[in-house]
Amino acid sequence: MESAAPRPRPPAVDPRLYRDAVGRFPTGVTVVTTRLDGRDHGMTVSSFTSVSLDPVLVLVSIEHAARLHDVILAAGRWAVSVLPAHQEEVSRLFARRGRPEAEVFAAVAHIRGPLTGAALIDGALATIECRTAAAYPGGDHTILLGEVLGLGVGDPGASPLVYHRGEYRGSDR
Repeated sequence: MESAAPRPRPPAVDPRLYRDAVGRFPTGVTVVTTRLDGRDHGMTVSSFTSVSLDPVLVLVSIEHAARLHDVILAAGRWAVSVLPAHQEEVSRLFARRGRPEAEVFAAVAHIRGPLTGAALIDGALATIECRTAAAYPGGDHTILLGEVLGLGVGDPGASPLVYHRGEYRGSDR
């Protein structure tokens, strides 16, 4: 039996070109929140997708360096608010680094999720409450698989906030 020759290593991918390439894929914009030790935590996340109908699962990807990373892993329960086009400023508030989270939550209307205790953004297109079913390493991110515990839907006629090529977009604008 012949041994297989070693496969050549693919060329290194330029990180800037990679960002440019994947930035051409439009994504919805969400705010992912959790509550731990009586404090609210959250951040803007565009790396969100549905995974399965049976069981009902979603996926979010959180960068290791993100302020939410360790908190969401410790909490084990979290929520996703899918933002409509008119909530660009909400996305920007949760995306800013260095601003105290208590100030962000004070500036954004929200209710407490009955199943997770996490903040649900008022006026969201949809809200999804989850418990962490699994966490997987994914390079400089952790991929969280969430079991959906509860759902809410907002205005069916509202347009989504979309992020494409480094800019917010939406048909309400």
